[in-house]
Amino acid sequence: MQDQDTNWQSILLISILGILAVISFNSFVIINPGEAGVLSILGKAKDGVLLEGVHFKPPVVSQVDVYDLTVQKFEVPAQSSTKDLQQLTASFAINFRLDPIEVVTIRRSQGTLQNIVSKIIAPQTQESFKVAAARRTVEEAITKRDELKQDFDEALSQRLSKYGIIVLDTSVVDLNFSTEFSKAVEEKQIAEQRAQRAVYIAREAEQEAEATVNRAKGQAEAQRLLRETLTSELLQKQAIEKWDGKFPQVLGGSGAVPFLNLDMAKQ
Repeated sequence: MQDQDTNWQSILLISILGILAVISFNSFVIINPGEAGVLSILGKAKDGVLLEGVHFKPPVVSQVDVYDLTVQKFEVPAQSSTKDLQQLTASFAINFRLDPIEVVTIRRSQGTLQNIVSKIIAPQTQESFKVAAARRTVEEAITKRDELKQDFDEALSQRLSKYGIIVLDTSVVDLNFSTEFSKAVEEKQIAEQRAQRAVYIAREAEQEAEATVNRAKGQAEAQRLLRETLTSELLQKQAIEKWDGKFPQVLGGSGAVPFLNLDMAKQ
Protein backbone atom coordinates (compact mmCIF):
# COMPACT_ATOMS: atom_id res chain seq x y z
CA MET A 1 0.00 0.00 0.00
CA GLN A 2 2.89 2.28 0.82
CA ASP A 3 4.55 1.45 -2.50
CA GLN A 4 1.35 2.36 -4.31
CA ASP A 5 1.20 5.74 -2.56
CA THR A 6 4.83 6.33 -3.47
CA ASN A 7 4.09 5.63 -7.13
CA TRP A 8 1.17 8.06 -7.14
CA GLN A 9 3.33 10.72 -5.54
CA SER A 10 6.02 10.19 -8.19
CA ILE A 11 3.49 10.45 -10.97
CA LEU A 12 2.04 13.60 -9.45
CA LEU A 13 5.47 15.13 -9.03
CA ILE A 14 6.41 14.32 -12.62
CA SER A 15 3.14 15.81 -13.83
CA ILE A 16 3.65 18.97 -11.84
CA LEU A 17 7.19 19.32 -13.13
CA GLY A 18 5.95 18.77 -16.67
CA ILE A 19 3.28 21.40 -16.29
CA LEU A 20 5.81 23.81 -14.79
CA ALA A 21 8.19 23.10 -17.67
CA VAL A 22 5.46 23.80 -20.22
CA ILE A 23 4.47 26.96 -18.39
CA SER A 24 8.09 28.08 -18.15
CA PHE A 25 8.65 27.37 -21.83
CA ASN A 26 5.55 29.38 -22.78
CA SER A 27 6.50 32.24 -20.49
CA PHE A 28 9.22 33.51 -22.81
CA VAL A 29 9.28 34.60 -26.43
CA ILE A 30 12.27 35.18 -28.67
CA ILE A 31 12.13 38.06 -31.12
CA ASN A 32 14.64 37.61 -33.94
CA PRO A 33 16.53 40.43 -35.72
CA GLY A 34 14.32 42.17 -38.26
CA GLU A 35 11.19 41.43 -36.26
CA ALA A 36 9.00 43.21 -33.70
CA GLY A 37 6.45 41.71 -31.34
CA VAL A 38 3.24 42.95 -29.76
CA LEU A 39 2.19 41.40 -26.45
CA SER A 40 -1.53 40.83 -25.96
CA ILE A 41 -3.05 39.73 -22.64
CA LEU A 42 -6.56 38.35 -22.78
CA GLY A 43 -6.82 39.70 -26.33
CA LYS A 44 -5.78 43.27 -25.51
CA ALA A 45 -2.59 44.63 -27.02
CA LYS A 46 -0.20 46.09 -24.47
CA ASP A 47 1.82 49.25 -25.01
CA GLY A 48 5.49 48.89 -25.81
CA VAL A 49 6.85 47.01 -28.80
CA LEU A 50 8.99 43.91 -28.24
CA LEU A 51 12.24 44.22 -30.20
CA GLU A 52 14.85 41.52 -30.82
CA GLY A 53 15.79 39.46 -27.78
CA VAL A 54 14.09 37.30 -25.13
CA HIS A 55 10.93 38.64 -23.48
CA PHE A 56 8.73 37.35 -20.67
CA LYS A 57 5.04 36.87 -21.27
CA PRO A 58 2.40 35.68 -18.87
CA PRO A 59 1.62 32.04 -19.61
CA VAL A 60 -1.77 30.79 -20.78
CA VAL A 61 -3.47 34.20 -20.89
CA SER A 62 -1.11 35.97 -23.31
CA GLN A 63 0.17 35.75 -26.85
CA VAL A 64 2.73 37.63 -28.95
CA ASP A 65 2.12 38.67 -32.55
CA VAL A 66 5.37 38.96 -34.48
CA TYR A 67 5.74 41.36 -37.41
CA ASP A 68 8.41 41.30 -40.09
CA LEU A 69 10.28 44.64 -40.21
CA THR A 70 12.32 43.81 -43.29
CA VAL A 71 11.50 45.22 -46.73
CA GLN A 72 8.21 43.95 -48.13
CA LYS A 73 7.24 44.10 -51.79
CA PHE A 74 3.74 43.91 -53.21
CA GLU A 75 2.39 44.68 -56.67
CA VAL A 76 -0.75 46.79 -56.56
CA PRO A 77 -3.03 47.69 -59.52
CA ALA A 78 -4.53 51.16 -59.93
CA GLN A 79 -6.82 53.00 -62.32
CA SER A 80 -7.56 56.69 -62.84
CA SER A 81 -8.68 59.40 -65.26
CA THR A 82 -6.35 62.10 -66.54
CA LYS A 83 -7.07 65.82 -66.71
CA ASP A 84 -8.48 65.36 -70.22
CA LEU A 85 -10.68 62.47 -69.00
CA GLN A 86 -8.65 59.68 -70.60
CA GLN A 87 -8.49 56.35 -68.76
CA LEU A 88 -5.15 55.14 -67.39
CA THR A 89 -4.46 51.76 -65.81
CA ALA A 90 -1.22 50.96 -64.05
CA SER A 91 0.44 48.43 -61.83
CA PHE A 92 2.88 49.58 -59.12
CA ALA A 93 5.51 47.57 -57.27
CA ILE A 94 5.58 49.00 -53.74
CA ASN A 95 8.64 48.41 -51.53
CA PHE A 96 7.89 49.26 -47.91
CA ARG A 97 8.56 48.32 -44.31
CA LEU A 98 6.73 48.77 -41.04
CA ASP A 99 7.84 51.45 -38.62
CA PRO A 100 8.82 49.51 -35.46
CA ILE A 101 7.60 52.34 -33.24
CA GLU A 102 4.11 52.06 -34.74
CA VAL A 103 3.78 48.27 -34.66
CA VAL A 104 1.49 48.29 -31.63
CA THR A 105 -0.83 50.80 -33.33
CA ILE A 106 -0.75 48.68 -36.50
CA ARG A 107 -1.67 45.60 -34.44
CA ARG A 108 -4.61 47.40 -32.85
CA SER A 109 -5.95 48.98 -36.04
CA GLN A 110 -5.15 46.51 -38.82
CA GLY A 111 -3.95 43.24 -37.39
CA THR A 112 -2.08 41.10 -39.90
CA LEU A 113 0.25 42.09 -42.74
CA GLN A 114 -2.35 40.84 -45.23
CA ASN A 115 -4.85 43.32 -43.80
CA ILE A 116 -2.27 46.09 -44.08
CA VAL A 117 -1.82 45.41 -47.79
CA SER A 118 -5.50 44.95 -48.63
CA LYS A 119 -7.01 47.62 -46.36
CA ILE A 120 -4.34 50.33 -46.41
CA ILE A 121 -1.70 50.01 -49.12
CA ALA A 122 -4.01 48.98 -51.99
CA PRO A 123 -6.64 51.74 -51.53
CA GLN A 124 -4.03 54.41 -50.79
CA THR A 125 -2.13 53.41 -53.93
CA GLN A 126 -5.34 53.91 -55.90
CA GLU A 127 -5.97 57.34 -54.37
CA SER A 128 -2.36 58.46 -54.87
CA PHE A 129 -2.49 57.47 -58.52
CA LYS A 130 -5.68 59.49 -58.95
CA VAL A 131 -3.95 62.54 -57.49
CA ALA A 132 -0.93 62.19 -59.80
CA ALA A 133 -2.92 61.40 -62.97
CA ALA A 134 -5.48 64.20 -62.51
CA ARG A 135 -2.72 66.83 -62.70
CA ARG A 136 -1.82 66.15 -66.32
CA THR A 137 -3.21 65.10 -69.67
CA VAL A 138 -2.73 61.61 -71.00
CA GLU A 139 -0.01 62.81 -73.38
CA GLU A 140 1.81 64.43 -70.46
CA ALA A 141 1.52 61.17 -68.56
CA ILE A 142 3.48 59.58 -71.42
CA THR A 143 6.03 62.29 -72.12
CA LYS A 144 6.50 63.25 -68.44
CA ARG A 145 6.34 59.82 -66.89
CA ASP A 146 9.05 60.61 -64.32
CA GLU A 147 7.04 63.57 -63.04
CA LEU A 148 3.94 61.39 -62.83
CA LYS A 149 5.83 58.86 -60.72
CA GLN A 150 7.30 61.60 -58.51
CA ASP A 151 3.84 62.99 -57.74
CA PHE A 152 2.61 59.46 -57.05
CA ASP A 153 5.52 58.70 -54.70
CA GLU A 154 4.98 61.89 -52.69
CA ALA A 155 1.25 61.33 -52.33
CA LEU A 156 1.67 57.67 -51.35
CA SER A 157 4.43 58.34 -48.81
CA GLN A 158 2.38 61.02 -47.08
CA ARG A 159 -0.70 58.82 -46.91
CA LEU A 160 1.01 55.63 -45.69
CA SER A 161 3.20 57.37 -43.11
CA LYS A 162 0.01 58.05 -41.12
CA TYR A 163 -0.38 54.28 -40.70
CA GLY A 164 3.21 53.54 -39.66
CA ILE A 165 4.21 52.33 -43.14
CA ILE A 166 7.46 53.62 -44.60
CA VAL A 167 7.62 53.64 -48.43
CA LEU A 168 11.15 52.89 -49.63
CA ASP A 169 10.64 52.77 -53.37
CA THR A 170 8.03 52.38 -56.07
CA SER A 171 8.22 51.38 -59.69
CA VAL A 172 5.70 51.45 -62.51
CA VAL A 173 5.39 47.87 -63.69
CA ASP A 174 2.85 48.64 -66.39
CA LEU A 175 1.06 51.74 -67.70
CA ASN A 176 -1.73 51.32 -70.24
CA PHE A 177 -4.13 53.62 -72.05
CA SER A 178 -7.56 53.18 -73.53
CA THR A 179 -7.89 51.57 -76.95
CA GLU A 180 -9.29 54.80 -78.41
CA PHE A 181 -6.32 56.82 -77.23
CA SER A 182 -3.80 54.27 -78.45
CA LYS A 183 -5.43 54.40 -81.89
CA ALA A 184 -5.41 58.22 -81.82
CA VAL A 185 -1.71 58.25 -80.92
CA GLU A 186 -0.94 55.89 -83.78
CA GLU A 187 -2.89 58.03 -86.25
CA LYS A 188 -1.19 61.18 -85.00
CA GLN A 189 2.24 59.62 -85.41
CA ILE A 190 1.39 58.58 -88.96
CA ALA A 191 0.13 62.10 -89.75
CA GLU A 192 3.27 63.66 -88.30
CA GLN A 193 5.46 61.35 -90.37
CA ARG A 194 3.54 62.26 -93.51
CA ALA A 195 3.81 65.97 -92.70
CA GLN A 196 7.54 65.66 -92.13
CA ARG A 197 7.87 63.82 -95.45
CA ALA A 198 5.90 66.55 -97.23
CA VAL A 199 8.13 69.24 -95.72
CA TYR A 200 11.21 67.34 -96.83
CA ILE A 201 9.90 66.99 -100.40
CA ALA A 202 8.99 70.70 -100.52
CA ARG A 203 12.43 71.72 -99.29
CA GLU A 204 14.06 69.40 -101.80
CA ALA A 205 12.00 70.90 -104.65
CA GLU A 206 12.82 74.42 -103.46
CA GLN A 207 16.53 73.66 -103.37
CA GLU A 208 16.37 72.12 -106.86
CA ALA A 209 14.52 75.20 -108.17
CA GLU A 210 17.14 77.49 -106.64
CA ALA A 211 19.88 75.41 -108.24
CA THR A 212 18.17 75.63 -111.65
CA VAL A 213 17.85 79.42 -111.33
CA ASN A 214 21.46 79.72 -110.32
CA ARG A 215 22.58 77.62 -113.29
CA ALA A 216 20.48 79.74 -115.64
CA LYS A 217 21.93 82.92 -114.17
CA GLY A 218 25.43 81.54 -114.62
CA GLN A 219 24.82 80.66 -118.24
CA ALA A 220 23.31 84.09 -118.97
CA GLU A 221 26.25 85.81 -117.33
CA ALA A 222 28.70 83.71 -119.34
CA GLN A 223 26.92 84.62 -122.59
CA ARG A 224 26.92 88.30 -121.65
CA LEU A 225 30.64 88.26 -121.00
CA LEU A 226 31.19 86.44 -124.28
CA ARG A 227 29.22 89.05 -126.22
CA GLU A 228 31.13 91.87 -124.59
CA THR A 229 34.43 90.20 -125.44
CA LEU A 230 33.67 89.50 -129.15
CA THR A 231 33.70 93.14 -130.41
CA SER A 232 34.10 94.08 -134.09
CA GLU A 233 37.71 95.13 -133.51
CA LEU A 234 38.49 91.80 -131.93
CA LEU A 235 36.85 89.94 -134.78
CA GLN A 236 38.90 91.92 -137.35
CA LYS A 237 42.09 91.27 -135.40
CA GLN A 238 41.31 87.56 -135.27
CA ALA A 239 40.63 87.55 -139.03
CA ILE A 240 43.99 89.19 -139.78
CA GLU A 241 45.80 86.78 -137.51
CA LYS A 242 44.23 83.87 -139.33
CA TRP A 243 44.97 85.27 -142.91
CA ASP A 244 47.21 82.85 -144.81
CA GLY A 245 48.67 85.50 -147.21
CA LYS A 246 46.36 84.76 -150.09
CA PHE A 247 44.31 87.52 -151.61
CA PRO A 248 40.66 87.28 -150.94
CA GLN A 249 38.11 86.59 -153.55
CA VAL A 250 36.68 89.55 -155.54
CA LEU A 251 33.25 90.24 -156.85
CA GLY A 252 32.28 91.96 -160.14
CA GLY A 253 34.35 93.15 -163.12
CA SER A 254 37.43 95.36 -163.36
CA GLY A 255 37.54 98.13 -160.88
CA ALA A 256 35.61 96.16 -158.35
CA VAL A 257 36.61 96.85 -154.77
CA PRO A 258 38.17 93.84 -153.10
CA PHE A 259 37.01 92.97 -149.61
CA LEU A 260 37.93 90.51 -147.01
CA ASN A 261 36.00 87.30 -146.91
CA LEU A 262 35.03 87.34 -143.31
CA ASP A 263 33.81 83.76 -143.54
CA MET A 264 37.32 82.71 -144.43
CA ALA A 265 38.78 84.98 -141.80
CA LYS A 266 36.72 83.28 -139.16
CA GLN A 267 38.04 79.84 -140.18
